[in-house]
Amino acid sequence: MYDTDTYLRCLGLGSEPVHRAGPSLNTLVMLHERHMRALPFSSTGSFAVPRRDGAVVEVVDLDLDAAFDPVVVAGGGGGCVHLNRLFLRLLRDLGFEAGLLAGTTLEGAEAYGVEIEHMLLYVRAGGDTWLADVGYAGPSFLAPLRLGETGEQVRHGCRYRFEPDGDGLVLRRRPRLGRWNTVYRVSPEPRELPEWRPFEKAANALLTVPPDPDGPGLWSRATDDGQTILKGLRLLTVRGGIEKTRTLTDEEWPAVRDRILAPAVPPWTEQERHAP
Repeated sequence: MYDTDTYLRCLGLGSEPVHRAGPSLNTLVMLHERHMRALPFSSTGSFAVPRRDGAVVEVVDLDLDAAFDPVVVAGGGGGCVHLNRLFLRLLRDLGFEAGLLAGTTLEGAEAYGVEIEHMLLYVRAGGDTWLADVGYAGPSFLAPLRLGETGEQVRHGCRYRFEPDGDGLVLRRRPRLGRWNTVYRVSPEPRELPEWRPFEKAANALLTVPPDPDGPGLWSRATDDGQTILKGLRLLTVRGGIEKTRTLTDEEWPAVRDRILAPAVPPWTEQERHAP
């Protein structure tokens, strides 16, 4: 069952100081970074969430109370729908003005053939509107981005910029020693849950049974200064904006996956726990 104080404890935070700080930009940044470090993206963990309608993929009618224990309390993580919808509920409970945005990834567009696929968030704080996304496997941003900012924004050694694309925006990312690449396309207009029905239908048509939890998948978790991403046998690590990639053997990848999915031990100090 969803509970705000339990949620904050799972992120390594004390409830009283967070509530006292209110919906500030500093609080938003801290929550976003803590969320990504504490809860992994898991292409298989999302299927541990009970579904009410019997569908393999449940998006619009996802029961957040049912999702809370396996995704947050147990630390199993999930996909964009689970992580971002739960994070949205937390933000609103803490007084933030926030809502849903629609995104389209290159892989998602090819696989599902729909415009609205990825689920992410807008949050208003500090007089600006910010893009928040704790449910993308990555490589992605650990701290929110100012939505629609025309210049470059630097986060943990990587550069980001929004480029106009029709009635939307394309988010581009450049690692410290790499080239600009597309993260995804974002529609800056607020969206409502029923708009994900076509994606839900397409996903269920494509995936008739849950994937093998012991087979290759997609997992990631943020670190203090980057991310670790495992897609099949391909391991990508980002540290301070520096990317390193290697291909794992069939014997290696299960242990790497298990390290990504292992319950996070909060590295923050008691002083950090009582921030902001």
